[in-house]
Amino acid sequence: MSNPLGIRVNNESFLNESEQDANSSLTELDKVFSGFSFKTGLRSAKVGEQCEAIVRFPKLFEKYPFPILINSSFLKLAEFFQNGQVFFFGIPGGKWKLIEGDFCRSNLLRLWVLRVCQQSEKHLDKILSVDEFVKRIFYVTHSNNPIERALAIRTLGAVARIIPEKQQVHHAIRQALDSHDMVEVEAAIYASVQFAAQSKTFAISMCSKVATMIESLNTPINMKLQLIPVLRHMHHDANTAALVKTLCINLLPKYPSENFVVVILDSLSKLSCQTLVDIPDQVNVLLGYLSDPRRKVRYQVLHSLQSLAEKGAHLWPNGTVRNLLTIAKECKDDGNEQSLILAVVMTLTKCPVTCHSLLSEEQQLIYDLCSGCLTLEHHSASAKALAILTSLILYCHMEHIGSPVAKFMNLINLHLESLIVTSLPQEKFTREFAQYLKCGVQLSEKDPAFGESFVELMGSLLLDQFVYCERHTVLICETFAALCSQFSSNRFAPIIPGGSGDERMDVDEGLPGKNPIHNLLPDILRKLLFLVDKGLAEKNVQFIEIMTAVCLQAHLGVLIPENVLNGLERVIAAISWWSQYRIARSASRYGHHFLSARIYAKLANVVSLEKLHFFLIALSQISKAECVLMHGREFEEIAKKYKCSNPEEFLSLSQRLEKSIAMYWKALATLKASSSPNHPMTFQSEFIRLRGQFLEALFTAVITKNTQLITLPPAIAQSLAQNSRDHLQMYGHVTNQLRKTVKTFKVCEDAYAKLYKSAFDADPCTLEYLQLAQYLCNVLGNSVEAICFVSPSDAPNQPTEGLYPETRLFLNGCQRIIKEMQKLPKETGNKKSITTEHTQVLLSQIDMTMNIPMCIPRFFFQILQSTSIKLSVLPQPRAAGEPVNVQPNSSLVVKVEGVIQHSGTKPSMFRSIDSVQLTLVSQLLTQRPSEIKQMNDITMTQTVKPHRDFLSGSFLLQLNNIQTSSMGTPISVGGQWQVTVEACVIDQSGALWNTGPKR
Repeated sequence: MSNPLGIRVNNESFLNESEQDANSSLTELDKVFSGFSFKTGLRSAKVGEQCEAIVRFPKLFEKYPFPILINSSFLKLAEFFQNGQVFFFGIPGGKWKLIEGDFCRSNLLRLWVLRVCQQSEKHLDKILSVDEFVKRIFYVTHSNNPIERALAIRTLGAVARIIPEKQQVHHAIRQALDSHDMVEVEAAIYASVQFAAQSKTFAISMCSKVATMIESLNTPINMKLQLIPVLRHMHHDANTAALVKTLCINLLPKYPSENFVVVILDSLSKLSCQTLVDIPDQVNVLLGYLSDPRRKVRYQVLHSLQSLAEKGAHLWPNGTVRNLLTIAKECKDDGNEQSLILAVVMTLTKCPVTCHSLLSEEQQLIYDLCSGCLTLEHHSASAKALAILTSLILYCHMEHIGSPVAKFMNLINLHLESLIVTSLPQEKFTREFAQYLKCGVQLSEKDPAFGESFVELMGSLLLDQFVYCERHTVLICETFAALCSQFSSNRFAPIIPGGSGDERMDVDEGLPGKNPIHNLLPDILRKLLFLVDKGLAEKNVQFIEIMTAVCLQAHLGVLIPENVLNGLERVIAAISWWSQYRIARSASRYGHHFLSARIYAKLANVVSLEKLHFFLIALSQISKAECVLMHGREFEEIAKKYKCSNPEEFLSLSQRLEKSIAMYWKALATLKASSSPNHPMTFQSEFIRLRGQFLEALFTAVITKNTQLITLPPAIAQSLAQNSRDHLQMYGHVTNQLRKTVKTFKVCEDAYAKLYKSAFDADPCTLEYLQLAQYLCNVLGNSVEAICFVSPSDAPNQPTEGLYPETRLFLNGCQRIIKEMQKLPKETGNKKSITTEHTQVLLSQIDMTMNIPMCIPRFFFQILQSTSIKLSVLPQPRAAGEPVNVQPNSSLVVKVEGVIQHSGTKPSMFRSIDSVQLTLVSQLLTQRPSEIKQMNDITMTQTVKPHRDFLSGSFLLQLNNIQTSSMGTPISVGGQWQVTVEACVIDQSGALWNTGPKR
């Protein structure tokens, strides 16, 4: 078990990689141009090597996305494009010689330059010498070869975003449209589309030209079909958009052929999506063509209606939805066209305005239509009909409308099971099958009775002996897991075990009235064991992983029964190392640390990389520390005897804390041994450090309680209390120790808040967990404060309702701790005291805190969204460690450039960057005379908006070290300053995240 484990555990491949500045990119650029020898790269005599060098540029831009490299690269490519010449090597003296290449070779290379421009669209804004770049490309438009002119026109169209108002380019495109060469005309049409989308001037000036060409009898039919899409971008001006709309409407009766109608309707719809005000008229136009006998036209109409529904469902005129439903009901085809109509209606139901209209005016019509679709054997139409009913039911729950819900739910209950069962065996219905399950999960959240029956249906499918396709099996497992999470977090409060660990759930008996998943757990465990006994574990890895996670989540907050634990260990032993790690990760996330500790310890001995070994050892040590806290016994003792009923075998509160703290500091040291420059484990290390710091605060409070009876207040305590006017000082060191504990909890609270602000890429569950950890510190600090201060601060506000099972468990624990606080004696003012009754309440709260399972958040193991910023600060010193010299009485201009980098399948899965706050701090390092107290530190802040993941800002820094001469006149003396630039991210909701970096 080697590298794959490391890749998946630490998905931070570039989040914290070593910084690369723009200067290092120039070395890479030189390799591309010259190759690793003088015979390779762009200067090679072989066309293949030249092409290979060109196609490397997009990847180079992604690796080094700085303007200094991109500008230089595009200028070189433009020069190469302009010359159209091939270099070769072999002249005596090592000089290069230019020979005129044939058109085929030069145009092939120009084609690859065009592809680089098209693939590097988001980097075009970083071209600084735009005029020089355009000049070199535009030079080729004067060639006698139409192919060369066509390539030049296409290249100019590809970079239209940075040159939208270049009049000479506009003129060249107009001239190319009049060419007699079809290749050049097609290139001009492509460029026209690109420029019309970017330039208002070009769109207005070309409107009449394009209209004339379309209406001209001399223009070939195929060219007219290519010209019409140019019109869809002419939305910059209201008058131009209206003119284009009138033109297209007039073209429809003139060119009634299928291809023309399809292209015109598509262009009109896309134009309406941009102008928005034309959506009502366009919907009416499209509905008129929905009765066209040609299937291709009808399908295009439905696709256009879909785009209009996505863009402005609230703008649809009254009566159009009714017409659409009527057409769908009267559809006589095999279900495909009806499915497309229902897809449009499904999109419309995402808008509350449409839902209100359907329920108030078309309730019976939508019911009859969906009822008819659900009885069809066409699963595509059935899936969309079910989605429409689900959207309407969810809207009714949101707006508290009760009348149509029962009617729609009865229809769904009548058909859902049959739809799922009939689509399950056929893999071609995967999309529809997933839609059925999605609707079932959404309805289960709103209707508990339906949810219980849906859980039974999913359980019966899971436990069925019939072998379904792998994708459908995984979908059922994921649905079952979603239902388990839903029932655990939304309606069934988790149970927090007591200190003895005797509260547990016996899945063999079930818990009626609780989570309905519990009743199915024994059968699920038997099926898992059946797969292991039959040697089918490797073929059903995903099923085993998900179902094991469901079992662990269902036991959230309770001790897993010994028979269940033994069964799970049998299952785990039969699967691969990677699958074992994933199950151990799930066990850590749901607070089952005894099981996770055993798996981590075993895996640590089979990995081949030292970093992974230390990482798994650290996880094992964390789990063992939590075992001591929760079970009251050391891990080795639990392994010998899992169930213990003898109170004498349990450790005391202080012993549990002491041993777990020592284990946490060992885990922190081990985790640091597994870190590297590419994987610094910043979040993981800080999370472990804060947990250890929090436990130390609890330990201090316990020691204070234990020493309360054996350490009496000093004889002068009464006098101290009178002199300080703080009568609680009469209780001696207990008062001071408790007040120190309050400060410690405050430090932990602030540290968790800081960690929260640094976790920009964390999933919502992790952020919610960090909020509750901060809240717990505040609650305990407030409890101690209520004991040792006469006027404690106000109780903290609850930050969240607990949207996930782990956080709901955590929140319930916090609520129990707050409830325990009510047992404090009611005392006010100078009557307040600190007795064993007070500290005993605090001790009970600490015991409750230790019995809350620590569910390690997902971000500790997985990074689903990865965002980083690379900064380049100018001016740079000539060598590392050397200062940048600045003339006296002058200012320093600090220019900051940055690039935002993403990784993962969904770069902005949870949150995205709206702007970046740059903070510059200048500190004077030169020592000043002690009598001079002038402040020379400067802090400047600037907020910049990134454009296509690139940001730029500048600061004007005054470096003044002013001293007063003996004559009393101010003079400027030299000095050395340290300038630091830090970037902070501001997301789309306006929240500030301290992500760094700092340069």
